[in-house]
Amino acid sequence: MLEHQNPPALRQPTGAYSQVVTARGAATVYVAGQVATDPAGAIVGVGDLRAQAGQVFANLRAALEAAGAAPSQVAKLTIYVVGFRPESRDLLVPELRAMFGDRPPANTLLGVEALARPEYLLEVDAVAVLD
Repeated sequence: MLEHQNPPALRQPTGAYSQVVTARGAATVYVAGQVATDPAGAIVGVGDLRAQAGQVFANLRAALEAAGAAPSQVAKLTIYVVGFRPESRDLLVPELRAMFGDRPPANTLLGVEALARPEYLLEVDAVAVLD
């Protein structure tokens, strides 16, 4: 079970994350960083952050499902964006809302210089808690 909180003493989020998530459950699932590759290993959306975000979140959903978890059980995300700019966030928020609705996990968004391959613009890892 996850309890989402946005304490009044903290800045109120815009709906893309929760300030605090308390997890109580029987098992924890750690999902490795997901990047914009299709099942054959081809990179999707080279040079296009929005296209890569769609593939990354599809891969995250598949990884969660393989572990018997749902997006609603994700407690924490870490999002890495190459060459982050404020408009980069605007491209990610729709994907976050589509996957997590009005109960987004706690998350950290980091701008990084590079990822494992130069074509990757985005990587997302997750921690989920199963009831």
